[in-house]
Amino acid sequence: MVFTVKQAQSVASQRIRPKISELQTKLIKWRRELHQKPELGFEEQITAEFIEQKLIQWKIPHQTKIAKTGIVATITSDRPGKVLAIRADMDALPVEEANEVSYRSQHPGKMHACGHDGHTAIALGTACYLNQHKDDWQGTVKIIFQPAEEGPGGAKPMIEAGILHNPEVDAIVGLHLWNNLPLGTVGVRSGALMAAVECFRCQILGKGGHGAMPDQTVDSIVVASQIVNALQTIVSRNVNPLDAAVVTVGEFHAGTALNVIADTARMSGTIRYFNPELEDLIRERLSAIVSGICQMHGADYELNHWQLYPPTINDRAIADLVQSVAEEIVETPVGVVPECQTMGGEDMSFFLNEVPGCYFFLGSANPDRGLAYPHHHPRFDFDETALGMGVEMFVRCVEKFLND
Repeated sequence: MVFTVKQAQSVASQRIRPKISELQTKLIKWRRELHQKPELGFEEQITAEFIEQKLIQWKIPHQTKIAKTGIVATITSDRPGKVLAIRADMDALPVEEANEVSYRSQHPGKMHACGHDGHTAIALGTACYLNQHKDDWQGTVKIIFQPAEEGPGGAKPMIEAGILHNPEVDAIVGLHLWNNLPLGTVGVRSGALMAAVECFRCQILGKGGHGAMPDQTVDSIVVASQIVNALQTIVSRNVNPLDAAVVTVGEFHAGTALNVIADTARMSGTIRYFNPELEDLIRERLSAIVSGICQMHGADYELNHWQLYPPTINDRAIADLVQSVAEEIVETPVGVVPECQTMGGEDMSFFLNEVPGCYFFLGSANPDRGLAYPHHHPRFDFDETALGMGVEMFVRCVEKFLND
């Protein structure tokens, strides 16, 4: 970067309209109240009640208890037009918070360690502002407060409940506060932004025996170890080198004693990729490798493989719109990061598979204030200046899309 976080903050703050700047104190207050009461996926009762109270106070029509705890607020101007949806996730993680702050989590073993409390506050601020300034835009805005992004996924059941209809959503936008980027930056691109998330579990069924008599056994550890190594050839030898993919074995369990050959070994892992065409290839190669190596050694196996989320793929036109908005707010060209990607996954992908849209990253790290710990870390926190920037981004997206 050729500018400091302080300089970026100054530039961005100058471009945030006064009425949104006036919301900043409330945005921080809301975010901190939510931060103190984190809830896991599909358990967001306190969070949903907090949101609903604000919507009732502002007299914004809304639906509740969608996919258990989800909420959709609908704001309509006096002039008919298109429909833009804004999505914010609201669940926390099973993490014990290590921050010593006044707004520290009050729920043991649970923490907003990924910024979803900030996403909810930004969406509330956007709803508050848009509801007060309906003359500035035409059409309808649906604001989606979604449960369970961290798992097992709340986007799909909300879609199945029909939230993209009545009225029909024309496009959708969403953001993620992002500590991998400094405050005063926006990461946005067309195409794949985040990866597909797939999981697998495999159990190797061998034949145990004495460690000194391996000829009488089928060593499940040897078989499983060869599978771990062979799985790496999926990316290195089967995937086009110009495509990015990851196969990670994160768990491996086997054996009970140093002189006993284990009869079973268990492993599990994750698969990530951007290109949707890799889905069948990777699944087929995973199955073939496990089957082939087990057959070679005379072992049996049990293999389970499933997809959590597809790749998060942005529509080019909506991504261009978001980028143009970002360029109005942050210092360009260094403030906009057009090729920002991550192998992390998001169930925003289900929305983007249904309607054109764009998911983008809003820089929130400030190392000068010690606010640069990574997402899901027990000390994760972010510079709350980003909250007002998020509202400004959403409001300008609404105005630019609906008034076009």
